[in-house]
Amino acid sequence: MNLKCLKRKRAQELTEANKLARYEWSKQLLRRYPKHAVDFIWFSDEKLFTIATLRNSQNDRIYVHSTVKKRNVAGRRLLSTRQSVMVSVAVSTLGCTDIHFLEPSVKVNGEYYRNVVLCNMLLPDIRRVSGDWYIFQQYSAPAHRACATVEFLEREMPEFISPLLWPPNSPDLNPVDYSVWSILQEKVYKTHITDLDDLKHRIRTEWAKLDHALIAAAVRQWRRRLSACATAGGGHFEHCF
Repeated sequence: MNLKCLKRKRAQELTEANKLARYEWSKQLLRRYPKHAVDFIWFSDEKLFTIATLRNSQNDRIYVHSTVKKRNVAGRRLLSTRQSVMVSVAVSTLGCTDIHFLEPSVKVNGEYYRNVVLCNMLLPDIRRVSGDWYIFQQYSAPAHRACATVEFLEREMPEFISPLLWPPNSPDLNPVDYSVWSILQEKVYKTHITDLDDLKHRIRTEWAKLDHALIAAAVRQWRRRLSACATAGGGHFEHCF
């Protein structure tokens, strides 16, 4: 029949206002950051990793003798909880930060983001690799675009991509989102994870082993993606990659 199989990809919902903003801001980012400047941009993101990978709940069953009543089965055998850990990283073509674990159940508000995630985690790593000159990128979470956070970035960063320039609903424009997390996830979940300590160990180990050439290639794809976004009028373009 001369057919070929193409994999479907998930895409974010986009309103007409989102598309217009993505179109305008993609063009501005292309003008502001030429090819030679991209090597100095550090792209950052946070992600939640869980112990259990996604599965069909209908197949998640236990077996007991036919004479045993359900009420007599220990709750720990019948109830399933999903433990998780939030991690934060920043990447560039020059290098990447360590992978940092956020405190369990912490609310990542502006204060925590500035004082812990930036000051204690990401910035020391970035400065160790890049020295005094770098460009910092973050996405548009409330803690990131808070006035106090923007003032902190203006004071502490040599340059950063302002929330006014970062397109909304745009994981397809952040290399950590469109490439790095999926590569790391595939490696972390290759075999069964037993508990939270095992999950953290697996994340640390696989992050340390990750080939930086893959990260650099994802970052260098950024301007192509901005161009594709502008060409698509701010709409979806993931199917082209």
